[in-house]
Amino acid sequence: MSGKLLPEMTRRQFGRGLARSAAALAIGTSLLQTSRVVQAGTVSGVSAASIGPLGPADENGVRLPAGFTSRIVARSGLPVGLSDYKWHVFPDGGATFPTHDGGWIYVSNCEAPLVGGTGAIRFGPNGRIIDAYRILDNTQLNCAGGPTPWGTWLSCEEHPSGYVWECDPYGRKAAVKRPALGKFEHEAVAVDPVNGHLYLTEDDGEGCLYRYVPERLTLRGNPDLRRGELQVAVVDANGYVSWVALQDPTPRVHLGATPTRYQVEGATVFKGGEGIWYHQGLIYFTTKGDNRVWELNTDTQKLQVIYDKATSENPVLSGVDNVTVSEQGSVLVAEDGGDMQIVVLTPEGEVVPLMQIEGQDESEITGPAFSPDGTRLYFSSQRGEFRDRISNGLGLTYEITGPFSQIL
Repeated sequence: MSGKLLPEMTRRQFGRGLARSAAALAIGTSLLQTSRVVQAGTVSGVSAASIGPLGPADENGVRLPAGFTSRIVARSGLPVGLSDYKWHVFPDGGATFPTHDGGWIYVSNCEAPLVGGTGAIRFGPNGRIIDAYRILDNTQLNCAGGPTPWGTWLSCEEHPSGYVWECDPYGRKAAVKRPALGKFEHEAVAVDPVNGHLYLTEDDGEGCLYRYVPERLTLRGNPDLRRGELQVAVVDANGYVSWVALQDPTPRVHLGATPTRYQVEGATVFKGGEGIWYHQGLIYFTTKGDNRVWELNTDTQKLQVIYDKATSENPVLSGVDNVTVSEQGSVLVAEDGGDMQIVVLTPEGEVVPLMQIEGQDESEITGPAFSPDGTRLYFSSQRGEFRDRISNGLGLTYEITGPFSQIL
């Protein structure tokens, strides 16, 4: 990667600063007192009024604004479309990738023990399901992950010995384990294409935020995921992040080695890191333990909270989990529990539900991702069809179609 860093593109008018208190590092009330209001950028017109109220539930149990429709594209345990692939149980993190024929592929992780892995659905230019297949096997508890600018999917295993696996959405190349990205309870990963860095969250109550800095770039100018330095975030009292290298990114925790989150004294604790996404020089991520959405400026390395359920004037978002960002800069956060909603944090500072699923209170919403043209939104209800207290539910994957560009 070369050229100048992107300038600060922060557009939040509702940032209140951050207030952290953790065993590793205390960030106290002084930061709340000194935090500044972040000025809005050039994006305008996105508001609660433009999104509109949610209507009654449709035949799929989904509440949507006027002008939007839903369909179920996959059910766990049943073949997808006319393919032979039976959709995996517990669908989790997902992303879309354009295809050469004008269609796209939606990939989805399987957050199940032992089987895990990742599946994919290929759509034609008109949205018709063409095929479905596996792109990753022999892993487990694949929670979220993230797409790369070079067209691969990074699938994250969420367990103490979990790795990140780089997958081919087309399913033509075998998935590759990437130990340089660490061994810990991975949740999600986002690529900063300007600096060539990767940011990773850890789903643990005492988890950390990580950054991977490659030793070099590939011949195509992408970060080399084979060799690099894995670092952990240390946040000062003013919200600025410094990065400290880990001595052992792949600890043998089963043999008593120190987990990554405890290797650096003073590493900042994030309570249950969840989804993470890069957009125009900003990294957005969520922490479910304290119901917060964070924003990190990759240029200045300034970190702030842009949503906190405990202090929000409109605390309709809870159980913050997977996250994606619209082309215009609206942050979409999926709820794990809560009211089973995807909630929008608009560039103008509002907190507005975009959709809601009724009758699935034992589930969570996972894997939100826009189609490449921005007209469709995919996501799953991980345990959508409740069956019994032992098996719980087995999951539904949805597609929402509508004028997203007009409201987000």
